[in-house]
Amino acid sequence: MQAQEVLRQLRIPELDDVRQYVRGFPTNALMGMGAFAAITTYWFATRPKALKPPCDLGLQSVELPGGELARRSVLNNSEEIVTHYYSDARTIYEVFMRGLRVSNNGPCLGSRKPNQPYEWQSYKEVVDRAENIGSALLHRGHSHTGDKYVGIFSQNRPEWTISELACYTYSLVAVPLYDTLGTEAIGYVLDKADISTVICDVPEKAQMILDCEGGQGKTVKTIVLMEAFDSDLVTRGKEHGIEILSLKDFEALGKSNHQKPLPPKPDDIAIVCFTSGTTGNPKGAMLTHGNIIANTAAFMKITQGVILVHGARIGFFQGDIRLLMDDLKTLQPTVFPVVPRLLNRMFDRVFSQANTPLKRWLLDFAFRRKESELKSGVVRKDSMWDKLIFRKVQASLGGRVRLMITGAAPVSPTILTFLRAALGCQFYEGYGQTECTAGCSMSMPGDWSAGHVGPPLPCNVIKLVDVAEMNYLAANGEGEVCVKGPNVFKGYLKDPEKTAEAINKDGWLHTGDIGKWLPNGTLKIIDRKKHIFKLAQGEYIAPEKIETVYNRSDPVAQVFVHGDSLQACLVGIVVPDPDFLPIWGKKKGFEGSFSELCSNKDVKAAILEDILNLGKEAGLKSFEQVRDIALHPEMFSIQNGLLTPTLKAKRTELKNRFREQIDELYARIKM
Repeated sequence: MQAQEVLRQLRIPELDDVRQYVRGFPTNALMGMGAFAAITTYWFATRPKALKPPCDLGLQSVELPGGELARRSVLNNSEEIVTHYYSDARTIYEVFMRGLRVSNNGPCLGSRKPNQPYEWQSYKEVVDRAENIGSALLHRGHSHTGDKYVGIFSQNRPEWTISELACYTYSLVAVPLYDTLGTEAIGYVLDKADISTVICDVPEKAQMILDCEGGQGKTVKTIVLMEAFDSDLVTRGKEHGIEILSLKDFEALGKSNHQKPLPPKPDDIAIVCFTSGTTGNPKGAMLTHGNIIANTAAFMKITQGVILVHGARIGFFQGDIRLLMDDLKTLQPTVFPVVPRLLNRMFDRVFSQANTPLKRWLLDFAFRRKESELKSGVVRKDSMWDKLIFRKVQASLGGRVRLMITGAAPVSPTILTFLRAALGCQFYEGYGQTECTAGCSMSMPGDWSAGHVGPPLPCNVIKLVDVAEMNYLAANGEGEVCVKGPNVFKGYLKDPEKTAEAINKDGWLHTGDIGKWLPNGTLKIIDRKKHIFKLAQGEYIAPEKIETVYNRSDPVAQVFVHGDSLQACLVGIVVPDPDFLPIWGKKKGFEGSFSELCSNKDVKAAILEDILNLGKEAGLKSFEQVRDIALHPEMFSIQNGLLTPTLKAKRTELKNRFREQIDELYARIKM
């Protein structure tokens, strides 16, 4: 653009006129002024626009009348909370049927083989296959009034969703099974839900079911396998009175015995999600169609996110987490739900590539520039810094991501803020649990600050309840997070006692998490009521159970197991037994005084090996085992403030006392 044209558009006099006003002004200076004006005009024309937030971000929730100090989202026009978004989509079955209609039978579920493009099944193909599987289930004796629970034991893949839809099409109930439950817990789930049919992906999982069904009076009668299997598996199944069929044959059985769909009602149970638990048997949270629709509606009200109800399509990974990045580049998703552990890996990968002082300086500088835009509400991926610095990380996710959401466990504010800036897309953090379907709070569009989990979702209200023994008081804006709304589950399957512990008589779900209201009406999770916490991948940990096992080790006098919800593993502080360590050490070939043995790396390694063996013998899962330990020569006691008068561990004080050692352990693990 010529300088004169720039000046004209800016309503500045022509250059000849300017020269009359500024006699003797150098031509070079005038041309510089023109160039500056051109740049200014370009900036005004292309400057980034902030995303308009749906509410005043300084007031994202309001207190309800009634004296309970409960709060609701300001997105609700009144005290009524959201139960659904579309009147013709109030069950998951209706969601699929609406997606079929509005997509004009577009692509629905996609998968791929190595080095191949995605192959898509249309909405109609998915619905037809679901009817075939559902008809086969009815033909085999399932009924919405009787044998209604159907196990699904598989990785995420199209057949999982199709099997799930088969249940919903005929008012049956899906019961997901997971490897991490373990054989004993899976057997418990099968019996608890009286599951007669399990749909598996691979033969190894069918073998696991057979291992669970070794005794008399077991419930499983049919196993349906997605992948190929051999005759030996069929023979073993017959020995247990279980018929093993391929999914292809099962669909053919349903097609030849097709039955008219029997759609569910909003209050009907859709799915029973068994929590892995920390002690005792897993609990089966019963979620209705109405629960799931309410939660989904709240998400759409906040983000306008495109999902199946809008005719969107879902692409699945190949099943190998090592190939996930290749799948993302091929799929090029626009909406990408993630867990904090993946975010941690992305963050580490970006910074590991900044391996020189200059690269690190450029990365930090670019981040600060993008962060300043975030603070003003601007989210974009077309800035100079995106093109120079962040293009690769954006391309690693396919380059088209517009919306991301994370949950399941906390994410570091530093990591969240960095990736929001680097990825240049709307990036939300949510909080919730299975018992409230998924989320009960989520960050708001335009509020790209970190360190909180947003205001209540429009489908529920939240209040904080006093936890006096921990000095958290609702009057101070702190307390146990309690949730009430149509997304709160019906209870635990066949377990009224546990249900009553979770939901009080007034319908409030007690989460066990401690929250704090921030001045702008958002919620910050600050503690846990019980000594139970989540690791970064979402696994619950009960440290006392692990400590009880490790205390059986001969050289161990005391042990403190710590897990950080921003980390993926456990670490421990071990106090060796001053009387027994020298004896035990001598048998192992270690010499020295007690203090010298406590400082010996080989002694530490031997103790670690011993407690890990005890943990394995006791049946601890891999994520329940410590990754590393530090030895401490001084006993925890009442006098040093680390034990209560009843000799129980004061976990907060222990964590604070050994913060430096804990940080060092995690730093070494990452190296």
